[in-house]
Amino acid sequence: MRSLYYSHMGETEVPLPAEEEQRSQIAAGRWREKGGGPTAAWSGEHSGLRARSEDRPLQPREEGGARDAVTALLSRLSQPLGTRRCESLRLFRILVFLIGLGIVVLMFRSAEFSSPTPELPHSALANQMPKLLPEERLKNLFIYDGIWLFPKNQCKCEATTQQESYNFQDAYGQSELPAVKARRQAEFEHFQRREGLPRPPPLLAQPNLPFGYPVHGVEVMPLHTVPIPGLQFEGPEAPIYEVTLTASLGTLNTLADIPDSVVQGRGQKQLTISTSDRKLLNFILQHLTYTSTVYLHHRVDVVSLESKSSVVKFPVTIRYPVIPKLYDPGPERKLRDLVTIATKTFLRPHKLMTMLRSIREYYPDLIVIVADDSKEPLKINDNHVEYYTMPFGKGWFAGRNLAISQVTTKYVLWVDDDFLFNNNTKIEVLVDVLEKTELDVVGGSVLGNVFQFKLLLEKSQNGDCLHRRPGSFRPLEGFPRCVVTSGVVNFFLAHTERLQRVGFDPRLQRVAHSEFFIDGLGSLLVGSCPEVIIGHQARSPVADPELATLEKTYRAFRTNTRKQVQFKLALHYFKNHLQCST
Repeated sequence: MRSLYYSHMGETEVPLPAEEEQRSQIAAGRWREKGGGPTAAWSGEHSGLRARSEDRPLQPREEGGARDAVTALLSRLSQPLGTRRCESLRLFRILVFLIGLGIVVLMFRSAEFSSPTPELPHSALANQMPKLLPEERLKNLFIYDGIWLFPKNQCKCEATTQQESYNFQDAYGQSELPAVKARRQAEFEHFQRREGLPRPPPLLAQPNLPFGYPVHGVEVMPLHTVPIPGLQFEGPEAPIYEVTLTASLGTLNTLADIPDSVVQGRGQKQLTISTSDRKLLNFILQHLTYTSTVYLHHRVDVVSLESKSSVVKFPVTIRYPVIPKLYDPGPERKLRDLVTIATKTFLRPHKLMTMLRSIREYYPDLIVIVADDSKEPLKINDNHVEYYTMPFGKGWFAGRNLAISQVTTKYVLWVDDDFLFNNNTKIEVLVDVLEKTELDVVGGSVLGNVFQFKLLLEKSQNGDCLHRRPGSFRPLEGFPRCVVTSGVVNFFLAHTERLQRVGFDPRLQRVAHSEFFIDGLGSLLVGSCPEVIIGHQARSPVADPELATLEKTYRAFRTNTRKQVQFKLALHYFKNHLQCST
């Protein structure tokens, strides 16, 4: 079967066989085929004839098709010269086209595609989740004197071969313990309210915020007004700047003379500044004030400062400053105008008189205050001794309280009634230490016994744990022979006001010493200077029968009975909110 095709040869149209016409149309670019099948369509622009089919344009897809076309072309070229001459130019173009097409296909098939950016190797650490240190390693950190001083849910007091352990609640019977715990908790909560506890959580200045603001240190007395220092806006430029401050225990205002349309909420808990002038905004911020409106003592108001999505917070502390209690040392600053000696005596008049004579040998004009709870009062012929009597057997700490309550000098030197002053008992050295440091108490030594001990506290929900260890924390700056510690021997010089503030618990009647330093933990800064030494009277029996009877009675009161021990344990449990100690 023949198809109607036309090939242009000059002005004459010569009919060609179907196969030749197909090749001609391929050369002219007008042939379309569908999958190499028999159905075809063509359009003849010169003849005006157009044939259509649903087939798409020829798209050589395989190298085999290109090779077949080349083979057919070569067989065509083997025909007689007369037949081929008319098509030479066209066939040459077809050959070039097919060769180029084959090269493109081969290049496309051999091409390898890869990512333009090679993947970086991953770090082995980046693929792992961060972990906390194992428990055993944590327990090897933050240890001081064998105690792990690290936050924990519950502290413990474990006995060792060198340390005893006391559980203070064991001082109570099982039937009364629940009621004791309830009263203890109620009193503890009252104490926390009075002290403003617990403290507000730490306030952290977040990075990249647009404000300058005070992080710490803004204080105001109740019902007073203070300027807020350091407020400044450092954010990006904007058509309108809007900043809002909010307080809870006071009100805010500005000293700037600005219309209410710019500053809204003057004298209120919330104040808003809105302006297009950046310099004006900072001027207002630099003159803002805070006013305490509720009579509170030792409270913290947290003021917020906001602009769009940025928020900062800073504390304002509401409290009165501590009123000074100053002692006038006089124009000549004599030792007698700075120091008073205090002591407590009981059934040992001969010891007391010996101690007083030793004082007068070295310090003839210092005031000595004596508190005595013996049966019979003494007659002391010394114009510089103040003698106070007490009910019989009133107690050791009650007598201490009485003695220091009568001190009117800046410092008080505490001594026992059986001490002996000597050439090494240099009160001036201890005065110099307190004058030049921040210590509240500084101890000496009794015949070389410094009795230094450290107190270490662990906080816990059901009561704290207290650990006592011998020694000191560090040398005292400026006094290389002295150290900082928690407790010292019964020979010490102290700031009178600080000693009176802590006080001596009068319920401790017989044996007590460390209890004072436990009560003062957190209030008293204690030091020790062993170079200042006081002597001690001999403990040999006396020959006088009356004095021997007094000493025998004294020793009976001096004995630390089991009942007294139980009482002190209960006192620590309830009063100091401790659960145990080592």
